[in-house]
Amino acid sequence: MILIDKHIEKARALVIDGNATSRSVMVAQLRDLGVGHVKSTGRIADARLLLEQRGFDIVLCDFHFEGEMSGQDLLDELRREQLLPYSTVFIMVTGEATYAKVVEAAESALDGYLLKPYTAAALADRLTEARKRKRLMKDVFDALEKDKVETAIDLCLQRFHKREPYALFAARVAGELLLRINRHDQARWHFDQVIKAHDLPWARLGIARALLAAGEIAPARRCVETQLRQEPEYAEIYDVLGRLQVDQGELAAALQTYRTVTQATPGCMLRSQHCGTLAFYQGEAAEALRLLERTTAMGLKSKLFDVLTLMLIALLRFDARDTKGLLVALSYIEMFVARHPDSLRLQRFIKAATALRHLSARQIPEAMALARELSGECDDPVFDVEAANVALALWVRIPPDLPDEGELDTLARRIGLRFCVSKAVTEVLIAAARHHDRVTEIIRNCHVEINAMAERAMTFTVRGNPRAAVKTLLSQGAETRNAKLIEMAGLVVKRHQEAITDEQDLQSQTHELHQRYCRPITHIAGFRRTGRSPGGLIMRA
Repeated sequence: MILIDKHIEKARALVIDGNATSRSVMVAQLRDLGVGHVKSTGRIADARLLLEQRGFDIVLCDFHFEGEMSGQDLLDELRREQLLPYSTVFIMVTGEATYAKVVEAAESALDGYLLKPYTAAALADRLTEARKRKRLMKDVFDALEKDKVETAIDLCLQRFHKREPYALFAARVAGELLLRINRHDQARWHFDQVIKAHDLPWARLGIARALLAAGEIAPARRCVETQLRQEPEYAEIYDVLGRLQVDQGELAAALQTYRTVTQATPGCMLRSQHCGTLAFYQGEAAEALRLLERTTAMGLKSKLFDVLTLMLIALLRFDARDTKGLLVALSYIEMFVARHPDSLRLQRFIKAATALRHLSARQIPEAMALARELSGECDDPVFDVEAANVALALWVRIPPDLPDEGELDTLARRIGLRFCVSKAVTEVLIAAARHHDRVTEIIRNCHVEINAMAERAMTFTVRGNPRAAVKTLLSQGAETRNAKLIEMAGLVVKRHQEAITDEQDLQSQTHELHQRYCRPITHIAGFRRTGRSPGGLIMRA
């Protein structure tokens, strides 16, 4: 046994390779190098779960997996979703045919690569070098462990600008952290400095992400589309473009974008999940069901799995009159509710899915009671866009002769007035209602009505009476619960505070309404909007 460093016996390693023989050889080599604990798996999905559930010091991963995402795709997904500690050594193993592709993709993202066939000595060299880098950057990783993000950023920037060892790795970490804490302008400047030194794909995409996070949609789109023409095989560009298209209400275009990248990386659970959800909203039932059920098979236990997937499967199974499939989806939702009994989001899902089960069994009173219970929450502060989508999706599936006259219209108007804050949200609400003719007309009219309210209120400002504008916006915002009107009131107060005598009182009223109804949109068209993924804006509802 050859110990490559004095701490290697305490290290935990994971080997990921679809070939059993190759996998056993890697495990034996790591043990011969002194690695104390070695696990192995032949499937990407199993590897993802293992990496989510426990920490590994070393990951040795094959690049190519038949019919699945590549090892590089797995690494990108884990880094993107912050599920792989920076302190983990990730080494890719590749064959001759993919060598150039790995080198291009791996700059500053990988700790090393090995070209098959390789010797135990070559593996030892790669591990020694990678673990040395981790030791030299221990101050950065320690700062992140203690949640001292600003300190970690400063240390990384210092290493990059002084051109110290592993400067590019530090530069990438700094860029990701700047985006995470919403320092968009600094992130953009930083990525530009990286490009001047080394024109790397991740740095160019970083500029687009910074522009998008700052709300500069047009330049972000130009940046992404230009890079896509230059590097159509760089999968993460499609993630950013798809989210940008969803933000702008271009659901059909976003679906096509995600179809492209999902076909290229069929084992990527998040992309399959997003593509299936978009297919659902676009009425592509067969495609949606195939992708969403594949997502469930790949990652039901994964932290990246979104339970909305099961809610959509329940709706699709109901539409197909597949009672057995509907009950399976309902049982999975019940499993999540049992784990998280206090989740209002999951409780809404269980109400809607159970109502579908009652409708399927022609248990009309029970179904209508749950549907009305769900719609009765429409004015609650915690009722969000996703809840509105689920409520609409359920109600448009109720036979038209069952609700009281005008009940669906009333619900659609309440939802439209509250949530029509942008073209994107309006289009998603309409898609959730399956483009039901009457509901579509009501929601579009609500969007027009909210815009008209905002324009009429702003005419007071033009006439030199900003206080009247604020009072009008607050009154209509309180009545409709529409965050666009409430946030506009806050902006007018702030901009014209010197001309408003009771500015503090109006600020207080605005703040109160803002706290109640201006919650960030965490989900739109099934996309988790946490700021973690590329282009993941926090949109105000």
